[in-house]
Amino acid sequence: MIPVVSMVGNSGSGKTTFIEQLIPKIKERGYKVATIKHDAHNFEIDKPGKDSWKHRRAGAETVVLSSQNKLAMIRELKTEVDLDHIIEDYISDDIDLIITEGYKTGNKPKIEIFRPAKFSKPLFTLDDEDILMIIENKENDKSQFNKEDIKQVVNLIETKVISK
Repeated sequence: MIPVVSMVGNSGSGKTTFIEQLIPKIKERGYKVATIKHDAHNFEIDKPGKDSWKHRRAGAETVVLSSQNKLAMIRELKTEVDLDHIIEDYISDDIDLIITEGYKTGNKPKIEIFRPAKFSKPLFTLDDEDILMIIENKENDKSQFNKEDIKQVVNLIETKVISK
């Protein structure tokens, strides 16, 4: 199975910003990366009035959008698909690392992004066997993480997740 690391933390902690800064550094080392974002809310990617939206509104349970360089699928579900099935069914084998965002539960290695200016304590402790590290986001605007934190996380992912 493809190695997975989950970026977790409270909403507004800076997970997305951290991932945006992490991906290029991992790619610099020659790895192909995929991401999976968990959304606890009922997200909507279709825009009202677009053809795919009209197809779904007409009753299609699955709609695939395809072009020469992108493919997207919208599928109605009765129950949430678990992470392992998403990986198995939708991520190609040429990927070296999957970074997930928002999968707080499960048995994947986790790195927590914690923003002390906004939250009183981290979600997890280092005693949790799946937590590899807790990164403190000390920035008030979430715009930039410490370059050393990013490098340390890339090294950790390379040794504890990819090489495992």
